[in-house]
Amino acid sequence: MRTKPRRVRAELLDDLPPENPQAQRSRRDLRRVHHAMNSVSILRRAVTGLRLAVPPRRILELGAGEGICLLRLARVLNPRWTGVEVTLLDRHDLVTEATRRAYRELGWIVTMICADALAWAQEPVAERYDLCIATLFLHHFDTARLSILLSAAAARTDAFVCGEPRRDFLGRVASASIGVIGANRITREDAVTSVAAGFRGRELSTLWARAAGDWNVAEFRALPFMHCFTAVRATAARGGGDAP
Repeated sequence: MRTKPRRVRAELLDDLPPENPQAQRSRRDLRRVHHAMNSVSILRRAVTGLRLAVPPRRILELGAGEGICLLRLARVLNPRWTGVEVTLLDRHDLVTEATRRAYRELGWIVTMICADALAWAQEPVAERYDLCIATLFLHHFDTARLSILLSAAAARTDAFVCGEPRRDFLGRVASASIGVIGANRITREDAVTSVAAGFRGRELSTLWARAAGDWNVAEFRALPFMHCFTAVRATAARGGGDAP
């Protein structure tokens, strides 16, 4: 069966004010979606696959939302990763005091940047990070804007990991069935839109190939419904350039 090209459309949640009750419900739905997609375990394996020479001390998350997915990953990685400075970038500050406190209890220092990701991407490089993470975020961007965003990330980090919706039959079936987890109308419609804008093959690798530097990259299917891409500078990986 021929694979349909990506179709990027605005998602309903993107246009709702953060305090809107439907938006709040949809964000709660997204926590269940992450559980259903096994996001944290997939991210942990992807990060381990980078074979970083030293644990990252500065981490950036793009499209961080409530910061909960990264917090769950941080709990899995603790205590091997300690004293981490994490920067959460999103258009809105959705990170609750309880979530900030949970990071502090792990010994992680949290900074919030409220900015549009594309605006941030076009600013001069002011900060550098050991690792950049994005989860269910990159599919919001068409190819031209995604190229800008990935180039900006590559200029600011030594390693990059993302998990996105996979654009395949299984993903379409799952997105059409997401109501079984109790998702509201916003989440149900956005799930179908997300998969249509998702990735497969080497679509992200092709865009990253334009980044300067010597990178080890991998792009792969992560069951049940996710598509992963990782990149690490050869100088940041164990073995000084050996393939991960």
